Amino acid sequence: MTSCTSGDQVASNDLPDQDDNILRLFNWNNYISQQTIERFEQICQCRVTQDYYSDNEELLAKLAAGATGYDLLVPTGNAMDTLIHQGVLSALDKAQIPNLKNIDPNYLGTLFDPDNRYSIPYAYTTTLVGFNREKLAELNLPTDSWSIIFEPEYLKKIRGRVTVLDSQRELMAAALKYLGYSANDTDEVHWQQAKKLIIQAKPYWAAFSNTSYIRELAVGNLWVAHGYSNDMYQAALDAQKTGRHFTVDFVIPREGAVLSLDSMVLHHTGHQPDLAHRFINFMLEGKNSAELTNLTGSGNPNLAAQPYILPEIITNPAIFPDMAQLTRLEMLQDINHTQRRLLSRIWTEIKLR
Repeated sequence: MTSCTSGDQVASNDLPDQDDNILRLFNWNNYISQQTIERFEQICQCRVTQDYYSDNEELLAKLAAGATGYDLLVPTGNAMDTLIHQGVLSALDKAQIPNLKNIDPNYLGTLFDPDNRYSIPYAYTTTLVGFNREKLAELNLPTDSWSIIFEPEYLKKIRGRVTVLDSQRELMAAALKYLGYSANDTDEVHWQQAKKLIIQAKPYWAAFSNTSYIRELAVGNLWVAHGYSNDMYQAALDAQKTGRHFTVDFVIPREGAVLSLDSMVLHHTGHQPDLAHRFINFMLEGKNSAELTNLTGSGNPNLAAQPYILPEIITNPAIFPDMAQLTRLEMLQDINHTQRRLLSRIWTEIKLR
């Protein structure tokens, strides 16, 4: 068993042969700093390798296609549902994770894993509206509601300057919340209402985009985007660093939104469960967890991290929502095969219109 407490740091050039002491991580791209990885490697006298995925569907598809040998995955809640039901996760030994005490209880006991038998919260994002503050003020447009991406009376003023996520679940969730329903509503009548709302707005949108909106907001080509809080933070930072004469702002719409909680889990094909537990406990230390948030602008469920998080991040209510806002946020839940087929059909109709 590898000794790996925070006081056991060794010089990297003193590391032993690590061929059999490798932690294999399957993670989102740019979701942990290289400095954090190197510190863990030194402390635990091991090596960390990473493969990456761009969304949960890609993660699930690669695993379904036979990808094996990963010690740790970092899926979002609705993918957690699938992984648990498939029986491909190993239960955690919480005795090896004393830093679990650092997690805010509001992010424990989720619907997908009520006892946290399999999952440890890692980070979260909210799905919201980002916008060019000065331009929208000039046009006297609302910035606190999903109406800015769905209502033609507003969209006609910003035609071609708006993008929405190229995601069935996320865009439907925004439409459902605007209509007053749950993001997890599966009533077909409500889905059809959401489809109608989306189709009437679509002619005003520039694109369905999952990544390019970051740059386009930052340079001023876009004035409004539906996207993720960590991406909006990056766009705001980029606009500021390049001296743009406008501010990229982002807010959680008053109707509510989606909160995506990413968790660390053990895959049953992993070869280093003890090392994986040590990595989880390491990432739950306050400074290590804060490095993640300071790098990506993601929300952080770790209370011990808060003293080390940059003030401009931790004071932003769109990244760190207060209790009142948390009550308006929902985590997406998995849907069954029949619902998935219906949603795919609705999505095809939306894309073809």
